[in-house]
Amino acid sequence: MQVHVLGSAAGGGFPQWNCNCANCDGMRKGALNARARTQSSIAISEDGEHWILSNASPDIRAQLAAFAPMQPARAIRDTGISAVLLMDSQVDHTTGLLSLREGCPLDVWCTAQVHEDLSTGFPLFTMLEHWNGGLRWHEIPCRDGEAFTIPCAPALRLTAIPLLSNAPPYSPRRDKTHPGDNVGLFIEDRRSGETLMYAPGLGKPDDTIVRWMERADTLLVDGTVWRDDEMRQREVGTKTGQAMGHLAQSGPGGMIELLDRLPAKRKILIHINNTNPILDEDSPERKVLTEHGIDVAYDGLHLDLQGGG
Repeated sequence: MQVHVLGSAAGGGFPQWNCNCANCDGMRKGALNARARTQSSIAISEDGEHWILSNASPDIRAQLAAFAPMQPARAIRDTGISAVLLMDSQVDHTTGLLSLREGCPLDVWCTAQVHEDLSTGFPLFTMLEHWNGGLRWHEIPCRDGEAFTIPCAPALRLTAIPLLSNAPPYSPRRDKTHPGDNVGLFIEDRRSGETLMYAPGLGKPDDTIVRWMERADTLLVDGTVWRDDEMRQREVGTKTGQAMGHLAQSGPGGMIELLDRLPAKRKILIHINNTNPILDEDSPERKVLTEHGIDVAYDGLHLDLQGGG
């Protein structure tokens, strides 16, 4: 199994185009030891040729251009994308579908709740019908432990794990969490036995979610904010991390405390908000992560998970 991080930032990317917080301003001025990041998305493959695009961010064109296997050039019109898998219906995880319209029809895997949001409040499925048939929906089962496969990667056994997070503002289930609004993805490579848990939006890890995280060799999980009140502290907003559906890294019950209890060989944070001090590689907060054996994803991070290390 190969996993390539196309984008590692939260919505808006880093630096965010309209933000002058300490991180964004410092990045633009060259005063911060940090990497620019696009909005979160990963690509998954069992053979390095046929890829499942997990989330389609607004930065998708630049992300595909930066990863050569996405343009294998086997024909006049070609792409390495064989399927799209959506973890939720948020703008920063779905808007890139509009930029993929020349490649329609596209096979898109998502839950019934995500399909509903993207057919009504944010009707991408409806809009893209006008481009060669648009998006062909395949429902992701969102029942406890029910696995599925995607034809382009038959050796990868996928399980969608309902997450306690939030639906987007245009969803009728906003602030009324419903299983299927947001999922994590547990992936098992049946050839090597290697396992990965991907959860870029993780608000409240209940016992079920933790049990799945305990099984993963690699964790690629929510790293949005360091503190729950980070938006207020940085004077860029009023919402807490929990209100947005994200578990803060620091503090009692935070992501660091949770990851410390888990046996994964590698623990990586993704979906980093532009306000998060861990973007500064010289920050005290980044040092804390290093002390706890936790990495921070960056655009272009490539994981070749073959088992045994």
